Amino acid sequence: MIVIDEKRIFQEIEEKNPASVSLNGPDGILPQVQETAKNITKKFGIPAYVLADTTWGTCDLNSNGSKVLGAEIQFNIGHTINTETYEKNLILIDAYDDVEFDSVAKKCAEILKGKIISLVTDSQHLHQVDKVEKILTDNGITVKIGKGKGQLNDGQVFGCEFYPATDLKKEVDAYVFLGQSNFHASGIALSTNLPTYVLDPYFNEVREVTEFAQKLKKKATLAIYKAAEAKTFGVIVGLKEGQLSKVFALKIKEELEAEGKEVQLFALTDITNDRLRNLKGIDAFIQVACPRISTDNQFDKPVLSSPQANALLKILRNESIGGYLEIPHWL
Repeated sequence: MIVIDEKRIFQEIEEKNPASVSLNGPDGILPQVQETAKNITKKFGIPAYVLADTTWGTCDLNSNGSKVLGAEIQFNIGHTINTETYEKNLILIDAYDDVEFDSVAKKCAEILKGKIISLVTDSQHLHQVDKVEKILTDNGITVKIGKGKGQLNDGQVFGCEFYPATDLKKEVDAYVFLGQSNFHASGIALSTNLPTYVLDPYFNEVREVTEFAQKLKKKATLAIYKAAEAKTFGVIVGLKEGQLSKVFALKIKEELEAEGKEVQLFALTDITNDRLRNLKGIDAFIQVACPRISTDNQFDKPVLSSPQANALLKILRNESIGGYLEIPHWL
């Protein structure tokens, strides 16, 4: 069950006395966000808008939506980082999953006994890391916790940022991810090229995602080689607040043009196959908004992420692209 830190929310509202607030969070916890919004209105008698668009992380907070509504505080719930206030009037609120890992951790110990592993997780399960570490250690596994960097806490990863994992890849045999998310775990597997396991407490199972991750890599690599045959490129800048990588987009445009390619610039809030179908005369796209858009979605034409774009340039220059995803940050 997801537990939202409503005490912190109520404290902020009491101190700042806003006329209205907005709230959002990942799709999986929207029902709990709805309940919190109801509790705010009941307690304080003010409008509490639920921003129901998808929010993927701190790069995609939808603070513009809050501003359009005139909400004086936006609470983004469930994207824990090592700071509480991200920008003016935008406050990050913890949401923890209180599910227990005891049983599945013991299963993991049986499978990986004698191994050296790195324990990693997402925002919702950070509070469980120490407890699971003890269970695994007591049952014959050597556990290492990578140090946080940038926005990341110790042992935490995002879908595109893996510093606590990649910093240990020469010291461990495998990675163990706490939670249900193949999304996060496959990113770890791709960025480290090491076996990666998910400890899923809901199904009480330990599953390896290495093969799944390799399928994503194969698809991503195929898209790069298809794009190498393209004559015209669309370079897409993301319009979400944390995805506005204009400098890199202009750099890619310049480097592709130096290789004899024709390039047009585009900007989109949501980069989907349906939107790209409306753009004519483009053989392949490069989007610099979010790397997981390219690896995790299906498109009619090649749509490359920033790491894929760097690999494409190497192919065009007859250079090797080995390990192009084995980097700590995919932006």
